[in-house]
Amino acid sequence: MITVGTWNLENLFRPGGSFGPKTKVVYDDKLAALAATVNAVAPDILAVQEVGDPEALADLVTLLDGDWHTALSAHFEPDHPIRVGVLSRHPMRVVADTAAFVPPLRPIQGDDSAAEVASAGRGVLGVDVEVSATLTVTMLVCHLKSKLLSYPAPPGRTRFNPHDEGERARFGAYALYRRAAEAVTVRATVDGLLAGHETTRNLVLAGDLNDQPLAATTQILYGPPGSVIGSPAFHRPDKGDAVRMWNLATLIPEAERYSRVYQGQRELIDHLMVNQQLVRRVADVRSLVERKLPSITADPTERRDAKDSDHAPIVAHLNI
Repeated sequence: MITVGTWNLENLFRPGGSFGPKTKVVYDDKLAALAATVNAVAPDILAVQEVGDPEALADLVTLLDGDWHTALSAHFEPDHPIRVGVLSRHPMRVVADTAAFVPPLRPIQGDDSAAEVASAGRGVLGVDVEVSATLTVTMLVCHLKSKLLSYPAPPGRTRFNPHDEGERARFGAYALYRRAAEAVTVRATVDGLLAGHETTRNLVLAGDLNDQPLAATTQILYGPPGSVIGSPAFHRPDKGDAVRMWNLATLIPEAERYSRVYQGQRELIDHLMVNQQLVRRVADVRSLVERKLPSITADPTERRDAKDSDHAPIVAHLNI
């Protein structure tokens, strides 16, 4: 059995700078809390999001039990350089790291200006993890555009409250355009990894999708419709199985089927999906919400000195 998971580490930066905690004491407390959770889960492979400083991830690894391998995407936005990555107890190699929208998908409108957006804000990173001499698992990690909106402000500043409801509506649409285009990019990466390897590749798609399982952007990632876990069609093989990705959300116990609390409302926005090689090997799936997640607001700067992540890890055990 192996353990795979995904966790948004929430703005993992070293102290100081534009995004990190104000003091080393707060930083050390956060590292200790993150490490305690990872050590308790003891994953074989963990997809991570919101790694700011690569050095901060290295600091975290020093607190983890055992030996670890790490990989980080080379793609991020300069004005908020958070990356996706993978931690693994086993050797791994990068097989995909992309951000550009795939043709014929064209650039999209990103704000009120004439500028267009042609790539995802964070990379789509894929690694082959050599679990054993006879088993390789591909972990593909992504972090789609947030639903938390920001608005134009003077240089060096960020505004989280709109001037009016028209602005709120427009920027909500821009974020949705981008999240959808990013989902298409992730799905294209899945297709590329499966092409010619449909019956041999063990693929896990993990990450913060910033929306629920039934959201239109999330469903783009599933591939052909008609077979979901728990449905009658799940037990009937069809032509779509070779390229379909199954969301493990429905296997999470109902009481813990969320990964973030936003303005008092529970949301499942962090996801694990697997392909046909793995879907019937899933033993169980958990969301580690016993950490008592805080209720966040639309202003992420309020949590600059947070001593833990505002997301719950999603963890699955696979019978392999």
